[in-house]
Amino acid sequence: MTDQGGCEAVVPVSNLQDYFRTSIEDVIARQQIDVDPQAAHYVVNLLTVFSRSEQLYQDDGEHYGLRPLALMLADSADAETPEKRNCVLQRIGDVALFISGFFADSLSSKAVDVDYYICMGGNAYGSLSEEIRGTFRGNAFAPIYRELAAKFHVMVDVLNEISESSRSNGDIDLLRTHEIWRKTGSRRAEQILRRNGIVPIAGTTGKPWH
Repeated sequence: MTDQGGCEAVVPVSNLQDYFRTSIEDVIARQQIDVDPQAAHYVVNLLTVFSRSEQLYQDDGEHYGLRPLALMLADSADAETPEKRNCVLQRIGDVALFISGFFADSLSSKAVDVDYYICMGGNAYGSLSEEIRGTFRGNAFAPIYRELAAKFHVMVDVLNEISESSRSNGDIDLLRTHEIWRKTGSRRAEQILRRNGIVPIAGTTGKPWH
């Protein structure tokens, strides 16, 4: 399912879509997690679109790149119409999921880390699901955004595994993995640490993921 509700469309590109669909389905099955199929399909389409840099990055005539999430959140508050506000909320959720899922390691040197992206993205999807609830668009998409808000951290784990699938265990930065576990409580990060002989100490992590 793709969201055509007045926002920039999430549209499939056949070759990449099949790859992302198969990859996500395989990881969900391997991790034995419960994710609504419609929400998983939304993420497949999201990845397909963001694989094209012109869809991920924004060009306002003066700057080209990713607008910080905090500024996008301010844009949503200042939006002239509910439709524009909802488009910005969708953009926040989409960008936060993509970045925290595929580029979590790159955030270690930034002012904000993966836990910030998870919080911002999950809250944006949650707000969006409430904003559109009861509308024609909401009948189709509110449950999807609600699921993505509730399972945001789960989908980040799924995308992390896809991102790292081409790397060997020797390429894994265990210090960074421990940092991610400490900040987010990622079950996948904990499993990686345990497989490498590191036992995380309970009570030293951020809020756990259920």
